[in-house]
Amino acid sequence: MAEMISSAATGVLGSVINKLAAMLTDKYSLARDVKQGIRSLQDELRTMEAMLLKLEDKDDDQIDPLAKDWRSKVRELSYDIEDCIDRFVLNHSHGDGGSTANFVRKAIQMVKTLFKDRGIAEEIRRLKRLVSEQSERGKRYYDINQCLLASSSQPVPLDPRAPALFQEAKDLVGIDAPREEIISLLRCEDKEHKVVSIYGIGGQGKTTLAMEVYNKITEAAFDSRAFVSVSQTPDMKKLLRDILSQISKSHFDQAQMLETVEQLIRTVKECLKDKRYFILIDDIWNVDAWELVRSALPRNDNGSRIITTTRIEAVAKSCCTGIAAQMYQAKPLSHEDSQRLFFKRLFLSGDDCHPDLRKVSDDILKKCCGLPLAIISIAGLLANRSKAVEVWVNVLRSIAAAVDKDSPIDKMKRILLLSYVDLPHHLKSCLLYLSVFPEDYPIDCQQLILLWVAEGLVPGQDRESMEQLGRNYLNELINRSLVQPTKVGGHGATVKQCRVHDVILEFIVSKAVEDNFVTIWNGNGFSKNSSSNKIRRLSIQKDISSRAEEIAKMIKNGAQIRSINIFGSNSVLVNKHATEFLNSQVLRVLNIEGEVGECSLGNVKSLGQLKFLKIDNKFSASKLPEDIEKLQCLETLNVRWQCLEKLPASIIQLQKLVRLLVHESVRLPDGIGSLQALEELSRINLGIQSVKFIQGLGDLTNLKLLKIDWPCSTELRDMKDHKEACISTLSRLFRHLRQLRVWQSDPDATCSFMASCVPTSPPLRQLVLNTRDLNRVGPQISSLVNLTRLRIRVSGEAGKEGINILASLPMLLSLTVGLLNDKNGDSGILYARYAISRQGFQRLVKFHLRCWREAAVEFEPGAMPKLQRLKLELMAWCQFKFGEGGLVLGLQNLAGFKHLAIDINCEAAVADEVEALEDDIRGAAAVHPNRPILQIQRIRQDWMAQGCSRRPSDHAKVEA
Repeated sequence: MAEMISSAATGVLGSVINKLAAMLTDKYSLARDVKQGIRSLQDELRTMEAMLLKLEDKDDDQIDPLAKDWRSKVRELSYDIEDCIDRFVLNHSHGDGGSTANFVRKAIQMVKTLFKDRGIAEEIRRLKRLVSEQSERGKRYYDINQCLLASSSQPVPLDPRAPALFQEAKDLVGIDAPREEIISLLRCEDKEHKVVSIYGIGGQGKTTLAMEVYNKITEAAFDSRAFVSVSQTPDMKKLLRDILSQISKSHFDQAQMLETVEQLIRTVKECLKDKRYFILIDDIWNVDAWELVRSALPRNDNGSRIITTTRIEAVAKSCCTGIAAQMYQAKPLSHEDSQRLFFKRLFLSGDDCHPDLRKVSDDILKKCCGLPLAIISIAGLLANRSKAVEVWVNVLRSIAAAVDKDSPIDKMKRILLLSYVDLPHHLKSCLLYLSVFPEDYPIDCQQLILLWVAEGLVPGQDRESMEQLGRNYLNELINRSLVQPTKVGGHGATVKQCRVHDVILEFIVSKAVEDNFVTIWNGNGFSKNSSSNKIRRLSIQKDISSRAEEIAKMIKNGAQIRSINIFGSNSVLVNKHATEFLNSQVLRVLNIEGEVGECSLGNVKSLGQLKFLKIDNKFSASKLPEDIEKLQCLETLNVRWQCLEKLPASIIQLQKLVRLLVHESVRLPDGIGSLQALEELSRINLGIQSVKFIQGLGDLTNLKLLKIDWPCSTELRDMKDHKEACISTLSRLFRHLRQLRVWQSDPDATCSFMASCVPTSPPLRQLVLNTRDLNRVGPQISSLVNLTRLRIRVSGEAGKEGINILASLPMLLSLTVGLLNDKNGDSGILYARYAISRQGFQRLVKFHLRCWREAAVEFEPGAMPKLQRLKLELMAWCQFKFGEGGLVLGLQNLAGFKHLAIDINCEAAVADEVEALEDDIRGAAAVHPNRPILQIQRIRQDWMAQGCSRRPSDHAKVEA
C-alpha cells in the first residue's frame, strides 16, 4: 500500500482515503454493511478533499472566514480519523480487532456533524453533483494521482543559477561599493578597538554584505576570527561555544563541560585577552543580547575589529556606544543593480531578455523597492513559468494588487505570499515543514528529505524513488529562491546543507501555526492556533528546563502528536519527562538534537508507527530498550551516542530498518545479516566486533553505504581469523556498495583488502581509504570507473605513477589527497614536488591536497581544466626548500577555478617562511584572470619556531 501524500492543504485526507481502501481488503474480513459504510465515508472525504484543494489555490484574502473555519475543522478531522485508523490497525495486528462497525459509524457521524455545523450543505450538494457517478469520480481521482506521481518522477535538476546567487561572492550584485565603504570604516592606523554596525530592514542583504567584508579582510595580522548569528531568541550557550570553536579548538573542547553562560563568557574572554581578533556578530535583535555578547569580547586595544548586523537602529546605536564605532545603514539596490540581479536568475545575461519582457520587468522591479530578497523571490517564481509577456503581466498585476501602499517590508512579505500561493500543494507542505527548525539552523538536506518521507509529505510506494522525489522537491524550493543552499557538493549538482532566510522563516512559521501544521516553543511560549488546541507536530526550539514539568503535563495527553523535534539544551525535559509524552501511537518522528542527557523511550509498544528516530546524546550514558524489535515501522535509527556501549540483540528483527547510524565505540549483535532492508550502516569499528558479526555483515546485499573503522589491533585473540573475515566481507560488499569510507585503518590491511578485490567495474561512487603505497592499490582503484568522489590518505609512496592512476578515473569530480609522514618508511621518498599535468582529471571540479610532509605542488598548462574549488594545506617550513616559487607553482594554469582556500601549517616554521608563502599565494591569486575568492588561514601557530630567517639569500649574506 502506498502512503499517500500528507499536505498542509488537505491534512491527511489522501492518506485516510487510501487506508480506508486497505480496510476493504480481505485482510480484515469486514461485514457487508461495514464495507458499505467505509465506501460512503470514502466518497464524502473525496468530496471534502476536492473542495480543500480548490480553497488552497486561492489567496487567504479571497476566502471568507466561515470557509477558513470549515477548512481548519476538516484538516483536524482528517488527522483524527487517521489516528483512529492507525490505532485500529495497530490493535488488529496485536490480535485486538475491536469493534470495526462502531469505528465506521463514529467516523461517518463525525463527517455528517461537520457538514451540519458548517452550514454549507448546498455547496456540498453542488460538488456532489459534479462527481455524482461513482465510476467517473474514481476515474477522475485516479488520473489526478497518476499525474501527480508521473509529473514528479523525473529528476528535477538544481538550477545552477540558483545557488550562484548565494555562493558566488565575486558575482554579487551591487556589493562592491558598500563593501569597500565598510572596509574603510574598519581601517585604522592605531591599535584601538573598533566596531561597525550595519542596520536596515530584513531582506536587504545585511548578512551578505557583512560576510563579504569578513571574507575580504584576510590579513594575517588577526590572531583569531569568528562568525556567529544571534537570531531573535538566542541560545547564548550555543553562541559562545560557537565562537570558541572558531578561535580555539582546545578551549572549545574544554568548554563542553561548562554549564553556565558566565563560565563560557570568562572562557571566551580569557582566550581573546591578548589577541587581535575579528568577530562578525550577525542578526542581533535586542540590546540585552548585544550586551551579553560584548561582555565576552575584551577591549584590549590590540586593533581588534567587530562587525554587527541588526534590523533595529536602536540596537545599532547600542553597539556603537562608548567605543570607536560607526553605524552603516544598508541601502536598497539601485534600479540598474536590481535589473542585474533579476536577469542573472532568469537569463544568462540581461541581453537575452526580450524588449517587451524588459519593460514589464521594470514595472515588477519598482514594486520590489530594491530589496534583494524580494527580487530573487519574484525571479524564482518567474523562473518556473514560460517567458511570455502575458504571463509576466499577470504576475505584475498580482504584485500590484498585493503591495500597493504598503511599506517596503510589508511589500516583501506580500511578495512572499504570492510566491507561496504559486507553489504546488506538495511544495507548500514541504516548505511549511521547515518551520520545525530554529532560526539560522543549518539544515542537513538528506535528513530533511528523510523527515519529509517519514511524515508522509512525499507520495509513492518505493522508498528509494520517494527519496529522489524528495530531492526534487528540495531542488524546486531552491530554484524558486525560497530555500538558500549553504553547502553544495563538489560537482555543484547536489545541495548538502541549506537554510531559510529569517524573513522567509517568519512567513513560514506564521502560515504553519495558522494551519496548525506545526506547534512551536521558541522561548516565549507555544505558538497559538485559534482553530485547534491539538498538537500535531511539536518543535521545541529553546531550552525549557525551567518550565519542563509544566510543559510535560501540557503535552502528556498528546496522543495525537505525529512528530517531536527538540533542539538545544533540554536535559530536564528529556531526562525526567520523556516517558510522560512519548505515548502517542501515531508518532512518526522523534528527532532530538542537542544536550539532553539520558533518554528513555518508555513504552516502545505504543510507538508502533515510528519511522524516524534520532537522539544526539554526547555526554551521558544511555541505552536502547531491549524490546526495540516492536518498532516494526522504523526506517532510520540515528543514535550516535558516545556512551552507548552496545545495541540490543533484538535490533536484528527490525525488518524495515534502512539506516543504522551509531558511534564507532558501539558493539553490534551477531546476526546483522537479518537486516536485509539495510542500505546505510555507519560508523562501525570492526576491531571490537565479533568474527560472526563481520561474517554476517557480508550478507547485507542491499547495503549501499558503509562507514567503518578498521584499526590494527594486537589484542584480538584470533587476530588472523578476524583480519581474514574483514577482508572477505569487504571484498563481497565491494561488488554492490555505492559508498565505502574506511577511517582509521591500518594501511597494510587496506592494501590486502584492495588486492583481494576482483578488478571489475563495481558501482562504487564514493571511496575513503588509507594506504601506505598508492601504486600497490593502483589496479583496483583504476577499475573504479564510476567513482565520482575519492578521499585517500597516503603514508608512503605516492609518486608520479600513483598520481597518474588517480588522474585516469574518468568520472572523478572531487578528490582529497592527504600526504602523511610514515615513521617506519624511507624518508628519502617524502621530499617531492607533485606535478599535475594536462593528462587526466578532465572532469574534476574540487581538489583538496593536505600535505603533512615535505611536499610541493605544480599545475602544468592545461591541468584540471574544469577545476572550480582548490584547497591546499601546506607546511610553511618547507617554503624555501623547493627553490623559486615556493610550494605552489602554476596557479595561473587553472583556467576554471573560482575559489582558493589555503591552510598554512605553521608548525616548526619561522615567521618569514609563513609570510613568504602567504605573499606567493596572494600574488598568484591577484593576477589570475578569474579573480578567485581567496581564503587564507594559519593553523598551529602556537607551534611556530623562534629563530632567524631561513631564506637562501639571507644565508648567503651571512656566509659572505
